[in-house]
Amino acid sequence: MSLAVAIQMDHIAGVDIAADSTFVLALEAQARGHGLYHYLPKDLFLRDGRAFARAQPLQVRDEMGNHHSLGAAEVIDLATLDVVLMRQDPPFDMSYITATHILEHVHPDTLVVNDPVHVRNAPEKLFVTHFPQVIPPTLITSDMDEIKDFRAKHKDIIVKPLFGNGGAGVFRLQPEDENLSALMEMFTEMFREPVIVQRYLPEVREGDKRIILIDGRAAGAINRVPAKGEVRANMHVGGKPLKTEITPSEMDICAAIGPALQERGLVFVGIDVIGGKYLTEINVTSPTAIQETNRFNGVKLEAEIWDAIEARYHDHHSGRAT
Repeated sequence: MSLAVAIQMDHIAGVDIAADSTFVLALEAQARGHGLYHYLPKDLFLRDGRAFARAQPLQVRDEMGNHHSLGAAEVIDLATLDVVLMRQDPPFDMSYITATHILEHVHPDTLVVNDPVHVRNAPEKLFVTHFPQVIPPTLITSDMDEIKDFRAKHKDIIVKPLFGNGGAGVFRLQPEDENLSALMEMFTEMFREPVIVQRYLPEVREGDKRIILIDGRAAGAINRVPAKGEVRANMHVGGKPLKTEITPSEMDICAAIGPALQERGLVFVGIDVIGGKYLTEINVTSPTAIQETNRFNGVKLEAEIWDAIEARYHDHHSGRAT
């Protein structure tokens, strides 16, 4: 059965087709005969309680420099579509949150992936705190005295914005570092939210593993090793992707969080695990690393994701959804 699919994303002209997860999701949807539309988050709007987008028909090709074609823009009532992929990049700000409220008007009859209510309710660095048995020592606060006490106890700490993304604004403060007060002054000027403070995990030198879960099930992983002199393992700041396996302790983490992801309609999720036992983030907004995982493991995760999306769509429309 052919589905009408809209992809809400940053402009497809700018994607790296050798690495972008949304691009291979679009390729797979097209290969299955689904019709594609493309629109930017700013083109989403609500009129008289109905969600619309000024969207363009989309065709994609795995050809560097010639990877897409867009048709004429038209205003589409999203309730007339079958699936919307919410795939714009963070930051998770009020614009992002507003988009979830608008898309909530059509979900689940138009299946939004991931579920916009639970994208809104599960920001990556806060959702992990519901699984205290698998996270490192963590503090979320604006109180300088609490931060100083936490540092006195754990010595070597990481400080980062609560709603940051892509490794931006991540600082390691070793015991002799005298920059904590200045750093907090900067964060206070830049953000109204608390910061997140965690014990530094030296195991990160061996890698920060990205594990992809599909409908609550562990489906694949890559390891990302920080560059020398860098605390962050994100690939766009020099982290090196390496082939890896999911260990038994990491499978235990996936088993602990998987049911909560499935219940919330979080179909495509990327979690970050350090040292095989510390869950640091649950990425639900626009997870990445499909292509890297495919190449290292000989899999095709975009096909598994579409299998899960189609199953959810058919279950709902056949009356089997709970």
